[in-house]
Amino acid sequence: MEPAFIVAAFAGGLGALALRLPPLVGFLAAGFVLNALGYTSTPTLETAADLGVTLLLFTIGLKLDVRSLLRHQVWGAATVHMVLSTVFVALFVGALKFTGLAMAVEAGWPTLLLLGFALSFSSTVFAVKALEARSESGSFYGRLAIGVLIAQDVFAVVFLSASSGHPPSPWAAGLLLLIPAAPLLRLLLDRIGYGEMQVLFGVAAALVAGHALFELVGVKGDLGALVVGLLLGPSANAAPLAKTLLSVKDLLLVGFFLSIGLTALPDAGSLLAGLLLLLVPLKGALFTALFLGLRLRGRTSLLAGMTLSNFSEFGLIVAALAASQGWLSEDWLVALALAVALSFALSAPLNAAGERVYRRVGPWLARHERTGQPEGDRPIHVGGARAVVLGMGRVGRGAYERLVREYAVPTVGVEHDPVTVRRLRLLGYRVVEGDATDPDFWERLNLDPKVWLVVLAMPHQRGNLAALDQLHGDGLRAMIAGVVTREEEIGELRERGADVVFHLYGEAGRALVDDAVDRLDD
Repeated sequence: MEPAFIVAAFAGGLGALALRLPPLVGFLAAGFVLNALGYTSTPTLETAADLGVTLLLFTIGLKLDVRSLLRHQVWGAATVHMVLSTVFVALFVGALKFTGLAMAVEAGWPTLLLLGFALSFSSTVFAVKALEARSESGSFYGRLAIGVLIAQDVFAVVFLSASSGHPPSPWAAGLLLLIPAAPLLRLLLDRIGYGEMQVLFGVAAALVAGHALFELVGVKGDLGALVVGLLLGPSANAAPLAKTLLSVKDLLLVGFFLSIGLTALPDAGSLLAGLLLLLVPLKGALFTALFLGLRLRGRTSLLAGMTLSNFSEFGLIVAALAASQGWLSEDWLVALALAVALSFALSAPLNAAGERVYRRVGPWLARHERTGQPEGDRPIHVGGARAVVLGMGRVGRGAYERLVREYAVPTVGVEHDPVTVRRLRLLGYRVVEGDATDPDFWERLNLDPKVWLVVLAMPHQRGNLAALDQLHGDGLRAMIAGVVTREEEIGELRERGADVVFHLYGEAGRALVDDAVDRLDD
């Protein structure tokens, strides 16, 4: 890879962090700068980008509950939005004919509908990266957004297969054999342990059993990586595998955002791309309205809609195919590429400000909520508990077990991941599903005044701080204990009112030495 690509990506990421923007905005800007300096995408960069997207979809599958994809909120919102968005965008671009814009004037209705279809997609890569940056890919609204994105990917695969003139091979039916083969793959993953063999297994599963095998029979390879990830998801080692691949995936995805920036440089099509950006907030508003209509809460609807408020790299693939068939001019392809890149840059800071936006419009959204929310998006009751543990990962489970077994304290755990909730309930834990960073969670949560301890055991500081703010806002008098992984986070929790704060690794070291000294004394 060109050294200039690495230097530019690092500089762009640093600049974005300095401006308190997600690094991906800096990577996009770096791509535009490189483009302006005369650099073009290279086969190495494209390969890195493709591998990053494939591993991203594979890890999504590892962490996704298949049942969440079958909800009517997912398929209903995805289907209705695609139809309405296609028609609305076609009308919007058609109206530009009256401005005298040459590209719009020359576009007929087939072209307009094709453009609407291409711009109806939202970016899987961007949305998942935005959710991961906020540690909310497992939240209810995060899972809802990912489900819609997967439904859109299925629509795109159907379109690409039908339009290319190369339908899937008859051998594609053999892919169904992956279902009975899945238990064997999961058994192998569980037996293989950790380390380099686990990484190699993950890469082989994503790129060979997923991408290459599906491409061989005429089905899009990225979809194959997602399917194989879903099949491996029930494995006990699926979550550790996803965590192991995280750094590799993130590094490769830098190539994806650079390549988007290198796709097009602002030119005569910039005006049109800028006008298309006006559709981004309207796209999010339409998703929000659809989710509200499907009986989801205002916060869930708004944040999921904002996550999907961008254009997609899939739209570029659709447009590229249309251009190769002569259905779309190259000028439109350049304008769409620029619109996709700019939509990422626009959507990133908007997503980062999602909670602030919700605080402003939340009361208005609440008036339009309908009853009958699905589980995970409804009121939570924890009556009788004397201690509450927020976050049921390894630290939270340890705190829960200590409270229940050693001190006999009635305790309830709160966890946002439904898969973890179901697993812990089967093991006898008292756990409720809820997102402790959700302001509505606290409004709907009825904590007994006799609760004397709240443990903040969420894996990221942002969630612990948000929970602290809500706890003090509710006037809770319980003692609040928090766990952090960085020393600089201790002061933040104490300033917000935590009574006891432990540094995870520091306390582990002290406990280790104390146990060793006790044994020597014995």
